[in-house]
Amino acid sequence: MTESGNVIGTRPARLDGIDKVTGQARFAPDITLPGMIYGKIIRSPHAHARIVNIDTSRALALDGVYAVITAADLGIAEDRTERLGEGSVNYKYMCDNTFASDKVLYMGHAVAAVAASTKTIAEQAARLVTIEYEVLPAVVDIMDAMREDAPLLHGHLHTRSLAGQSDKPSNIAEHIQSQCGDIDQGFAEADVIIEREFRTHTVHQGYLEPHAATAVWRQDDFLTVYTTTQGAFAVRDQLAQLLHLPLSKIRVIPTEVGGAFGGKNSSYVDTAAA
Repeated sequence: MTESGNVIGTRPARLDGIDKVTGQARFAPDITLPGMIYGKIIRSPHAHARIVNIDTSRALALDGVYAVITAADLGIAEDRTERLGEGSVNYKYMCDNTFASDKVLYMGHAVAAVAASTKTIAEQAARLVTIEYEVLPAVVDIMDAMREDAPLLHGHLHTRSLAGQSDKPSNIAEHIQSQCGDIDQGFAEADVIIEREFRTHTVHQGYLEPHAATAVWRQDDFLTVYTTTQGAFAVRDQLAQLLHLPLSKIRVIPTEVGGAFGGKNSSYVDTAAA
């Protein structure tokens, strides 16, 4: 007779434990390949600003620098939303998050990236890239962002609701209504009515290992990406859309993940590395 499959109170072996404690496990930053070059992403110091000009000439003149890339090198992604991994994504927004094109929308928004022969040279070159910004009013409170006179973040975003799409651009993406029964009657018949407002801070998973990726191109334009991810197929789909490549030309190899908790289903560094 088959024994019960209950594992409560037991200590199952960690299949990845030996590799991790002996140092054999390979994480994304551990990937080293012959002839590898290194990338450094340049990020915005402003929460909301228009990009006026990007001057890469001094960085490109530095010995050991191979390229400086911006949003112009990615091309235009489709303004299309589909399910990718655990949620839905819009490829245009994802492209703009990889590298800001017209505006930066948060402090740390990637604007450009440098590829160089060493990490040190890449960091030196990144400091030589000159970016001119027109600083715009920032929106840091959700209630303020919904006001009629709030600074507009996305000029092409119109509020979707049961009545259709709004005529004017707005910071409000969607107005959702949920209704059950007669609300007015419910309040009128209630013995006690309690009204409260609750606020929670933005949170992130807080994993120890940052996002990291290494991209390898073959001469026949076949792309292999080693990356720290929980969703290899989602990353492959994302790369295909943003780099305008067929899926048959992309292979994604997930490495060991140094913590993720849902935060590494997709990443913006994979596209930047490629």
